[in-house]
Amino acid sequence: MKGAFTKLSLMKAPFITLAAAAAGCGVLLFVNPNNPDSLLPRCPFNWLTGWDCPACGSTRMVHALLHGDFAAAWDFNAVMLVAGLPMLAWLWLRWANAARKGEKPRPVPRRLGSVVLGVGLTWMLVRNLVL
Repeated sequence: MKGAFTKLSLMKAPFITLAAAAAGCGVLLFVNPNNPDSLLPRCPFNWLTGWDCPACGSTRMVHALLHGDFAAAWDFNAVMLVAGLPMLAWLWLRWANAARKGEKPRPVPRRLGSVVLGVGLTWMLVRNLVL
């Protein structure tokens, strides 16, 4: 029985993170970030520069997804929808699997970080200068 409690305690951090994400989604079921009077804050990068950061629109994208509007989700942030959400799921699964085994997750390859940075910067430039 002790082994089961040890595994549960190792999984605590990934599941707290998952619960926080679920709580955030719960808020987005009822709070519309498209409303100018919304309680949700504006992106600080956008507020300071007037430009959309690579993640701008992600809150509105999740709101649209939770309400079944995939076309609006695509319009709000296509790159985060196609690449960001799957990557977040993959990172969480790596973390949870390592925690279940009592290990630290292996570091993400540096090359992947470079790709993410490159895609993010390219997306920011394209959406602000071209679209």
